[in-house]
Amino acid sequence: MPTPLPAPYFVAASSRAASLVGLDVEALAQDDFVSAFTGNTLLPGSEPVSAVYSGHQFGVWAGQLGDGRAILLGDADGPEGRMELQLKGAGKTPYSRMGDGRAVLRSSIREFLCSEAMAALGIPTTRALVVTGSNQRVMRENIETAAVVTRMAPSFVRFGSFEHWHYRDKPEELRVLADYVIDTFYAELRAAANPYKELLAEVTRRTARMIAGWQSVGFMHSVMNTDNMSILGLTIDYGPFGFMEAFDVNHICNHTDQGGRYSYANQVAIGHWNCYALGNALLPLIGTVDEAQEALDAYMPAFEAKLDELLHAKLGLATVQEGDRDLFDGLFSMMQAGHVDFTLLFRRLGELQVEAADTDALLRDLFIDRPAFDEWAGRYRARLRLENSVDAERRAAMNRVNPKYVLRNYLAQQAIEHAQNGDYALVHELLAVLEQPFDEQPGKEHYAALPPDWAAHLEVSCSS
Repeated sequence: MPTPLPAPYFVAASSRAASLVGLDVEALAQDDFVSAFTGNTLLPGSEPVSAVYSGHQFGVWAGQLGDGRAILLGDADGPEGRMELQLKGAGKTPYSRMGDGRAVLRSSIREFLCSEAMAALGIPTTRALVVTGSNQRVMRENIETAAVVTRMAPSFVRFGSFEHWHYRDKPEELRVLADYVIDTFYAELRAAANPYKELLAEVTRRTARMIAGWQSVGFMHSVMNTDNMSILGLTIDYGPFGFMEAFDVNHICNHTDQGGRYSYANQVAIGHWNCYALGNALLPLIGTVDEAQEALDAYMPAFEAKLDELLHAKLGLATVQEGDRDLFDGLFSMMQAGHVDFTLLFRRLGELQVEAADTDALLRDLFIDRPAFDEWAGRYRARLRLENSVDAERRAAMNRVNPKYVLRNYLAQQAIEHAQNGDYALVHELLAVLEQPFDEQPGKEHYAALPPDWAAHLEVSCSS
């Protein structure tokens, strides 16, 4: 059962998430909903449960990891199917370890905003319905105040859910969980000769495509432990995440990750590693190592195909030609050398005109080595001419896939600081901007600006 918080209050809610479960977003600010989504009262028909899991943390087997401070309220049907509603930060459960089972306002706002931002970017993710708060004090690095975020997903089962039963040598429980996942979410696999092998293969492909989406927008999860990997291929458990600003493939946005295991450059390999951990857990059901390996071999082809598709779209290329990979690699090499702002570059790239190199000033200004950019731009123009690219049409297509607005850390920090002083207007406004990341949004351009100097000193960690 959730543990009540004193005097809960409404912080923010997502109308888009609410529509997925047939709720009126305006009603979520009412006292009865605030009470229910803080864990102080139960919704009709709710029988709360918590779920144990284990996992590998930073590549090391850590055993039972608890419950993620999460309590499942139940399922809700909506126009796009059934969704689980889960409270994060509503107190201890039988699986809690040393923690207090609470979340804080800071981390809850970050998860709320990023969940909905990622959904608007078209990247598979859990959703965030509502954030509520309380003035109850919670000790982290500093004293903060408690909050609860209500998350939604078709399922919150993780890779670590399977690892838990495997490492405890509980084959029957492992099979029950696998059968539940297959029958509920992958019913088409039941008729396969080896449905457990096909489950691993499909989860592997989904994970690879999800991470290709991360790479394409410069998103860094930063805590890709196996307990933070969704069996549905959803981005789950937003902690010290970040969106790439000054491009550096080795960027680490979690100051706890001193070895850089979860840097931007390593996300692809770590995703594959985590699928191997899942494959190891499922091996008793799959049968042989060779069959598991065949399933895991789906990862890199799925990743490369999806990333290739996304990069062609980001550069406005309607066809696939020999030499395209060299064009992509050349761009990222220049971005690395000059630490070019990721989001700003791809958005401005849509303004390039095939027959007017003299209009490249705003693009060139992003690069330190401008002759190198001129050389690359010449190759890019030649490539566009191969398919008779039309500037206006290409620009419109590129603006549909290259966001103008992402959740930069300094924007999240500003919203958090306002909220900590009782002003939630910036959270609401930022949510509205992030829900339309590809639109120009006149009057909101400041949300697309380069980060201020003080933002360079922001640090995020696993503490929440």
